[in-house]
Amino acid sequence: MAELETGQRARALVAAARWNDLWVSLRPRQWVKNAVVLAPLVFGELLTDWHAVARATVAMLAFCAAGSALYLFNDWHDAEADRQHPLKRNRPIAAGRIGGNTVRVSIGLLLAAAVAASSVVDLRLLAVLFAYVVLMVLYTLVLKHLVLIDVLAIAGGFVLRALAGAVSVQVPMSPWLYVCTVLLALFLGFAKRRHEIVLLEDQAVNHRRILDDYSVPLLDGLLTVTAAATLMAYSLYTFSAPNLPNSHLMMLTIPFVIYGIFRYLYLVYRHDQGGLPEQVLLNDLPLLASIVLWGLATVALLYVPELL
Repeated sequence: MAELETGQRARALVAAARWNDLWVSLRPRQWVKNAVVLAPLVFGELLTDWHAVARATVAMLAFCAAGSALYLFNDWHDAEADRQHPLKRNRPIAAGRIGGNTVRVSIGLLLAAAVAASSVVDLRLLAVLFAYVVLMVLYTLVLKHLVLIDVLAIAGGFVLRALAGAVSVQVPMSPWLYVCTVLLALFLGFAKRRHEIVLLEDQAVNHRRILDDYSVPLLDGLLTVTAAATLMAYSLYTFSAPNLPNSHLMMLTIPFVIYGIFRYLYLVYRHDQGGLPEQVLLNDLPLLASIVLWGLATVALLYVPELL
């Protein structure tokens, strides 16, 4: 009896470890990126419309499910290359702790959930989701091996997230949201490439061939350009967008954006971070505080008429 109970506990521990590995492979921290889906809801001044909130939330959850399916596909496809990376080698798929059957079944279930959720909201959302999945699959297979195109593809994924939010709440896609999303995504993407080169040094090309076409000076220049362009685009938005209050008080949010960009550059150059943007966001309290304060100020200016 004791041996039977011991065997049952051992099997339970193994099963729990496998579920934990699968959960880690879904990369729940990456779901923070899908907050972009909610941007049209907030800036379309629909945050008090509970029907719109529900539709946008379902859309965001659909992209979380699809994103996790794509991360599983990416990890399965890149398992061999990830084994050459000092950090990625510990991922469950690269380490061999999750088998191919588990990966395939999980991808199918997650995509089915994403499709079902999108269909409930709007068939146009389903079309945007389909475009996003196709783009990210192409990224894994082809686009990430093309210099500059790799980062542009990542930016395209963020634009499709924003478009999904606009479709879900039935508002036009703002050109300002498009421009700011593209520039910020490019900024984060180039910071990620720089981190990979600095971290891997001479072994960078063994992990990702495209890194041989980049260099630290080139990426430093691209970071400077995209950081400046992001700040300029957002600043112009605060007093030029037609849907904002005429008082131009939205300009009061500019300092939070300036600090956020500068803080991120500080972390990239002084602490060699930037490889995992979502981890930087969640772990660095000053950066997180600036984003939270920006969000609170934005909501207050858009939704509290007494301030205007």
